[in-house]
Amino acid sequence: CFYILSSLCNLIIMIGCPISYEALLDEEEIECPNCGEFITVVIDKTIDAQQYIEDCSVCCKPIIIDVNLNQDFKRILCSSND
Repeated sequence: CFYILSSLCNLIIMIGCPISYEALLDEEEIECPNCGEFITVVIDKTIDAQQYIEDCSVCCKPIIIDVNLNQDFKRILCSSND
């Protein structure tokens, strides 16, 4: 099992890890609030409520990602700093 840290997106990619580790992460497609392009982000499912900033892989502007997994449905909100 090893990890690759992508400096472009600040993502950790797990390769060859047991399924139990891979099940802790989820890939979601979101629309960048800055440029409107759809990008894929990785959500850590071990943290029920989280907020973090990730740069868009297309326009490189920051996106505020607010995740709440405690609700009946998964909520992922994206906003810009503007």
